[in-house]
Amino acid sequence: MKPGDTHQKDFSFSQEQVNAFAEISGDKNPIHIDAEYAAETVYKKPIIHGFLGGSVISNVLGTEFPGEGTVYLKQEMTFRRPMYPDVAYRVILTVLEVDERRNRAEIETKIVSVEDGKPVLTGSASVMHKERI
Repeated sequence: MKPGDTHQKDFSFSQEQVNAFAEISGDKNPIHIDAEYAAETVYKKPIIHGFLGGSVISNVLGTEFPGEGTVYLKQEMTFRRPMYPDVAYRVILTVLEVDERRNRAEIETKIVSVEDGKPVLTGSASVMHKERI
């Protein structure tokens, strides 16, 4: 890995996956799981839990970039816009800094809407990997 390296992955979540996350996490806020309730909010329909959306970053870091063996040290996230079930999103990871001596990297983390490219989540991650950094 070196500064400037990037990795992208497209994804979406179904309402069923959102409901399952609500069960697992215990966050059963009706804004995520009740269409009638959500219709009365500014969002007009259920939105994905922010941490469910952010979990894709963990998925990519731990399985693809840098991959298996990655230790996730820190994540900062800012939720810019709501994410909705059954909408295509793209996670974009860009290496900002590499500390080869400590096998660590700072990575910009961003999720954008595939349709319009607008960011829905921005942040940064710190990771460690003994072989790939």
